[in-house]
Amino acid sequence: MSVFKKFFKDIIGKRDPDNDTVTVKGKPKPMYYGTVTPYPNFNASSDASVLNSAIKSKGVDEDVIIAVLVRRSNEQRQKIKAVYEASTGKKLEKDLKSALRSHLEDVSLALIMTPAQFDAHLIRKATKGLGTNEDVLVEVLATRSNEEIRELKRVYKQEYGQELEAVIQKETSGDFTKALLAMLKANKDESNEINRKQAQEDAKTLFEAGENTKGTNVTTFIDILTSRSGPQLSKTFEEYASVSDLTLPKALFLELKGDIEDCLVDIVKIAWNKPAFFAERLHKAMDGHGTCEDTLIRVLVSRSEIDLKKIVEEYKAMFNVSIQEHILKDTSGHYQKVLLGLCGAH
Repeated sequence: MSVFKKFFKDIIGKRDPDNDTVTVKGKPKPMYYGTVTPYPNFNASSDASVLNSAIKSKGVDEDVIIAVLVRRSNEQRQKIKAVYEASTGKKLEKDLKSALRSHLEDVSLALIMTPAQFDAHLIRKATKGLGTNEDVLVEVLATRSNEEIRELKRVYKQEYGQELEAVIQKETSGDFTKALLAMLKANKDESNEINRKQAQEDAKTLFEAGENTKGTNVTTFIDILTSRSGPQLSKTFEEYASVSDLTLPKALFLELKGDIEDCLVDIVKIAWNKPAFFAERLHKAMDGHGTCEDTLIRVLVSRSEIDLKKIVEEYKAMFNVSIQEHILKDTSGHYQKVLLGLCGAH
């Protein structure tokens, strides 16, 4: 409850804009908020050779491996992988597994996967074995674009031989399953246009489905929250205040319980301010006793070429400490260097 209140207290007055653009050659293009950019003097053959030497050197040269992987874009890493395999006859993934250990191995392997392969890996890990990591399932499916979800489903089937929908149905249950399957349809509105009339109608519908009725019509919440765009949902949250004494997030907290509550609350957070959602995830991973390395790797790798710059800024604003300072305190060694490298200049 306290984390829930703190999150909305900190961000409710500051929604993250979805339509930042910059004019390039007379045409508007989305602003780039990634911390990793393409290496300017890129040479896949040279990098593949350097990696091979670093892996084969006595004692393994982790500094060289880190320098190559962190300072190249994902597209460039895929070219390095291809050249490495062609020139050595061995897979880079297998050689890194043999050369590296522990968290440094995990983050390095994550960096050489394509975004879709990494997402498929995350979903597989979240659903395999005893228990299911519901937070990871929601984080991946609620923050990816329609195109990214379609590619995730294709790669998951290719890598693991199963339809992702079938896995979700097997490993989850009830309304939570319905919400995940709705997101897997990949038909969310991605327009930045806001329809105020629609927002007013949706706000009233949500009020009638929750606060104004005995019980809760969860299907209505799922239908609206998984199909509308971020800007449209944000307008709906504002309109909700005109039909209820509660904000929508508080209404969700009071009306729902368990996995479906956490899922829909996360969707609300993501719609309002996605970088702040990820900042909160990272803070929870390092706050208190122990560090959740899986979360650090998952968020920093997956957002490094999307919005990690914004996440770093939100982290400082929300928690009054830079994420780099927190990483320095909670991690060590070459693994720490990778994480700091992904966060960008401090």
